Amino acid sequence: MAEKLRSGYTTGTHATAAIVALLHNFLEQKSVEYVEITLPNEQTATIEVTKESANAFSSVKTDNDDLDVTKGCKIVASLYKQQPSGLKEQQPSKIVVGESEVYLYGGDGVGVVTKKGLKIAPEYPAINPKPLEMIEQNLYALLKEKNLSLHVVVSVENGEVIAKETANAKVGVIGGISILGTTGVVKPISSSAYIDSIAVEVAFGVANGCKKLYFTLGNSAYRVALKNADESCIVEIGNFVYDAIAIAKSKGAKEIVFLCGIGKMTKIAQGYKNTHNRFGTIDFVLLQKWIAEELKVSVDIESTLTVKGISQELESQGLLEEFYKMITDKANRQLKIWFKDIAVQAVILEQKEVLGW
Repeated sequence: MAEKLRSGYTTGTHATAAIVALLHNFLEQKSVEYVEITLPNEQTATIEVTKESANAFSSVKTDNDDLDVTKGCKIVASLYKQQPSGLKEQQPSKIVVGESEVYLYGGDGVGVVTKKGLKIAPEYPAINPKPLEMIEQNLYALLKEKNLSLHVVVSVENGEVIAKETANAKVGVIGGISILGTTGVVKPISSSAYIDSIAVEVAFGVANGCKKLYFTLGNSAYRVALKNADESCIVEIGNFVYDAIAIAKSKGAKEIVFLCGIGKMTKIAQGYKNTHNRFGTIDFVLLQKWIAEELKVSVDIESTLTVKGISQELESQGLLEEFYKMITDKANRQLKIWFKDIAVQAVILEQKEVLGW
C-alpha cells in the first residue's frame, strides 16, 4: 500500500491563526494554544499557535509533501495600538470589520511589493488578496461589535533567506517571502506552490511588456536565456510544460520560446505534458523507430538507454544536427496540437545557435 501523503496549510492560514490568537489575547485576555480557522472553501482547520510575548503570537507552517520552500517557517503576528516604527517603507493593507480597522504591515521576513504586475499594488506588504479575505472573515466575530483601530505586523523568521529560493526579488517583492494561499490548504504533491509561482511570474512578465516569454527547464537553460532576454521575461517552469503554457495563454501572452535539453524535449515530442519521471519515461523503442524512419540509421538502444548516449552515437555518424531537428520538429508539432492559438517555439538547449545565441 502506498504511503499516505501529508497535506498542510498555507502561509496565509498560519498568518491568520497567529492574528486570531493575538486578538483573542488582546480582547479577552485569553491565551490560546489552538485556534479554529475558517478557510476560503468554508472548511475549518485547527491550527497550533504559541504566545511569544504579551503582544505577539506565532504559528509554525506544518511540513507536507508538496514542493514548498516555506515548510517549517515560523510566522509571527505582533499587535500595536499605534502605527509601528522601524519597518521597511510601505503602505499597510487595511481590513475593515464593522466600525473597526486593522492595518497590516510586513515585518522582518515578509516582502514589500515594489513593481506593478502582481495581485498586490506596489508599496504594500506581500500579503495576497485571499489571505487578506481570510483574515477579515476570521476577525469578524471578534471585532463586529467593536470600534477599534489596531496595527498588526506580520513577520517570518528567516524570511529573507527563504525568499532567495523563490522568484520574489525577480518580480519586485523585496525583503522576504509572500503570504500566500488560495484555498488555505497545501495539497500533497499537487506542486500547487510551484504552479502558483509560475502564474505570478507569467503575469508579471506580461504586465511589464514582455512581447516574448522564455520558458526554461533547468539552470542551464535559464542561463542561456539570460543571454538573450531580460530576466523579467524568463520563467523557470520546472517540469510543468503543459500547465505553464496554459497559464501563459490565460494571462494573454502571445509568444513563448520554450528552451530545454534534448532529453526533456524528447519527452515532449512523445506527448508528455509533465517531464518529471513519475509521469513516465522515454519510450526508447519509439525513439529508435523514429531515427530509423527519418534518419535512415539504426541505433543501439540496449547499450545506452539515454538520449545523451544516442546523441553521441549519432554525432559519430555526422547526424547530430539532423537528430536535433527531428526531435524539435516533433516537439513543436505536439505543442501545436495542445495549443493552436498561441505561438510556441521549442528550442533544444544544445541547439541554441538556431536563435543566434
